[in-house]
Amino acid sequence: TACRLVKYCGVDCQKVHRKQHKNLCKQRVAELEDELLYSQGHERPEGDFCPICTLPIPLPMEKHSVFMTCCLKQICRGCHVAALKRGMFDCAFCR
Repeated sequence: TACRLVKYCGVDCQKVHRKQHKNLCKQRVAELEDELLYSQGHERPEGDFCPICTLPIPLPMEKHSVFMTCCLKQICRGCHVAALKRGMFDCAFCR
């Protein structure tokens, strides 16, 4: 069955039970499709997180982060500014 709620011993049993099960099956299939749709697109790639504070870098990333050429890391502006205030003018990740 599409809903995966019941299992049948054969096609004959499935046909006999079809009228009773049809509405419940359609409802469950719609729920499964919704779950699949709502679970997609919530993951961000590993490179979208600051390697120092491990927080996600807000979008657009170009405005809210600094790319460090020494270690090829994208660091959030907050960590970059904090490092500058502490007098660390080199890369905050490499130190």
